[in-house]
Formats: sequence, C-alpha cells, structure tokens
Amino acid sequence: MPPILQRLQQATKMSRRKILLLVLGCSTLSLLIHQGAQLSWYPKLFPQSCPPLQDSPPRPKHMTVAFLKTHKTAGTTVQNILFRFAERHNLTVALPHPSCEHQFCYPRNFSAHFVHPATRPPHMLASHLRFDRAELQRLMPPGTVYVTILREPAAMFESLFSYYNQYCPAFRRVPNASLEAFLSAPEAYYRAGEHFAMFAHNTLAYDLGGDNERSPRDDAAYLAGLIRQVEEVFSLVMIAEYFDESLVLLRRLLAWDLDDVLYARLNARAASSRLAAIPAALARAARAWNALDAGLYDHFNATFWRRVALAGRACVEREARELREARERLLRSCFGEEPVLRPAAQIRTKQLQPWQPSRKVDIMGYDLPSGRAGPATEACLKLAMPEVQYSSYLLRKQKRRGGVRPRPEPVLDNPPPRPIRALPRGH
Repeated sequence: MPPILQRLQQATKMSRRKILLLVLGCSTLSLLIHQGAQLSWYPKLFPQSCPPLQDSPPRPKHMTVAFLKTHKTAGTTVQNILFRFAERHNLTVALPHPSCEHQFCYPRNFSAHFVHPATRPPHMLASHLRFDRAELQRLMPPGTVYVTILREPAAMFESLFSYYNQYCPAFRRVPNASLEAFLSAPEAYYRAGEHFAMFAHNTLAYDLGGDNERSPRDDAAYLAGLIRQVEEVFSLVMIAEYFDESLVLLRRLLAWDLDDVLYARLNARAASSRLAAIPAALARAARAWNALDAGLYDHFNATFWRRVALAGRACVEREARELREARERLLRSCFGEEPVLRPAAQIRTKQLQPWQPSRKVDIMGYDLPSGRAGPATEACLKLAMPEVQYSSYLLRKQKRRGGVRPRPEPVLDNPPPRPIRALPRGH
C-alpha cells in the first residue's frame, strides 16, 4: 500500500479494503463529474490482443439505428442504451404519438403516422412496434442500421405468460394461472385473432411482421421465407442469452466504444414471479406450441455464433468480460457498494419506479442513494430509468428543442454494414 494510504489507514482505522474502495469511489465520482452525463469506463483504443475493426481508416460512430424491440427479450435494456447514446450525441429519437402511449400503437402494423411529429425526422427508433419494412424505411434515413434481439422460446413464453397473465384472454382462461395447464392443451384456451392473442402464440414471429398462426410443420417454406425477409433487413440479430457478447457485436457493427453499451438490467421480474428453471418437458411443449419462434431462434442463434467466430471468439469473450467488469464498477458507483434490484414499492425515486403489469408480478429496479445531486447523479438516473419515464422525458425534451432536425447526409464513401445475409452459410 502506498505511504499516503498507510497514513490514511492509521488515522481512520479503516481496513485496507475500505480504503481501496474509498479511493476507487472518489476517482470514479471525479470521472463522472468531469464527463457529466457521459459515463466512460473503457479506453477508446481497441485492446492490442484483439484484431482491430476491419475498416481502414476507422469508421466514425454510426448514428442512425432502428432497433426492433421484441417482447420479453431484454429489449428494454437495449432501448435504454440507445436512448442514452442518442442523448449524448444530441440525436432525435422517434417516439410514439401520445394516442399510442409508449409503443407505436402495437399490436397494429407499424405506420410512420404513429410517430410524434416533434420526433421526426429521427436518427434512432427503439420503442415497441410490429415490423413493417416499407413504413420503417419511409421514416428512417438512408443508411440506417437495423438490429433486433431474440430469446430462447421456452424461457420467453414463460415470461410472457407471467407478465401478460392479466391482459391476454388466453392466459386468463387458464385455471390457477398454470403454465403447465396451458401448455398441456393450448387450443383449449387460445383464440386466434382476439385482443392480445399474439402474446400467447409465436410472439417473435408476430413482432417481426410474420403470420404467427403459421406452423413450420405444415409449411416449412413459410419459415424459410420469414428468415430470408429478416436477413434482408437486419444487420444484427442479438441473442438475449448471450447479452454481453451481443453488445460486443453491436458496438463493433456501429463502430461505437465499449462504454457506449454499458447498461443496468431493466424490467426484470422478481424471483418470486418467475420459474427458477423450466422443466425439460415444459420447455419442449412451449417450443412445440411456438414452433415458428423456435425455428427463428435456432436459425439466428447459429447465425450469431458464426458472427462471433468471424469477429474472433477469444476477442469477443475478452470484451464481454471487460464489459461485465466495467458494468459492475459503474453499478457500484451509481447505486452503492452492493447494488441490488428492488421491488417498485421500495424505490423512493419516482423516476425509477418500473411499471407493474399486475399485483401478481413484481418488476424490479434500482434506486439512487439519498443525498446525491449533480451531473453524475443525472447520468446514473438515466442508466436505470424505466421505458415509460424515459420515453416521456425524451418527448418533452425534443418538443422543447423544436422537434424537427435535419437528417444527417448519407456518407457515400462510408456505406453502412451489410445485412446478415452476406454472412457465409457454413456450419
């Protein structure tokens, strides 16, 4: 221990560990205050042990992104990353008209008319919608990079069943809110076409603009066609089970720094509101009922790992590990030495209280330590701000700004990354 720390330890009788934590915390706070709302934890230079991005000279950060936010796939956390990036760079975020609430009139097919005029023309879009390629391309500027995220269908369906149990009629019909009962005979409870039916059958396919009533067992060509449509548009399909690795690929795709994709986990259910582990038989039943989603996930999970291999698996794993370490430091700095997710009722900061879908489901969030103020606190607030509050805040901010901003001119000698259909098809 350096002499100055030894003297501090003698004077205060603090343990060596507490001294080091104090020093780390002070240096962290200094960094936060210095940088204001932009939290920076990662060096701008790429690690020497990893291959550099394949562009020469390096590309500038890509500023136009459309994120298809699928349901119960960690999409809210990705949305928060994009919202904070847009704020730091003074970019316009497409936000829903108030009549659509905080989603683009989902479950209707997306229309550019659902976008609030004060948020057009946008650089970014990240709120829930049902994908419509023509309407999105009419709204977003040329060169926009399209990304989305998928989740293993059995785990996703368990989350949908819990989260939307009071909203989806198919789920409400099930005695004792039993997932096992529903999956044992889903046709007894499910009615195609009724309100919120898409939450009970092939939700991923529906969100992607597909027909969620089609079955790959009856029509394998339909699944292949839907996969092809997704590949034609989306430059990256992230995988929720490999969230940090997905963010590494995202930041590489967009030529962002790793500190641009730091995050706090948002919209997570309490342990009491979810199954600790899904039994194998139940998982098979969920995948069979959601066979279209299972086909999509299996294909793009394989595609994801081909992308990791192309980027260099060891390098991606190193970046993911550094991202996790930096994230832990950031959470401790913002929310205390032992940051914990809390039920909404225990969160004092109103701006951080997550929306609760029902009394039977607890959605967790972070809270700020009392007595803090300043740029660092503002940055921490945005890091953990739920979707509804952040969307409302951005809309107010962009309306005050005057709304309309010129679109960035496309850089002809710097084309955006090509869609994933350009990847090799090897095993």
